[in-house]
Amino acid sequence: MKLQVQTVHFDADSKLLDFVQAKFNKLDQFYDRITSADVYLMLDKGESSKVQNKIVEIKVYVPGDSIFVRETGTTFEEATDRVLDIAKTQVKKYKEKVKAKNAPKAAELITEEEDSDLL
Repeated sequence: MKLQVQTVHFDADSKLLDFVQAKFNKLDQFYDRITSADVYLMLDKGESSKVQNKIVEIKVYVPGDSIFVRETGTTFEEATDRVLDIAKTQVKKYKEKVKAKNAPKAAELITEEEDSDLL
């Protein structure tokens, strides 16, 4: 999976980028057909200028579709963990949906068994 990490209006240190890279590379374990993913790290411009929430967004590209997750947290690490948990769930659901769509129907299986019994 090709992973691209982008920071919006700030410069991230290599430690944060390595953390994000290591976390999101785990998505391949749940669905091997993920082609790429874009991760966006942003600072939330809230009412209080002293405390800024961190926003992490990920867009995961799978054949014919994409999965998008956006979460906030007090740190990028916290927001990344939240996004990863939700993305894992969505990727698993997508995988099951594709598997169910491509699975043979029960009626087709019965007719195939009847055809083989006749031979």
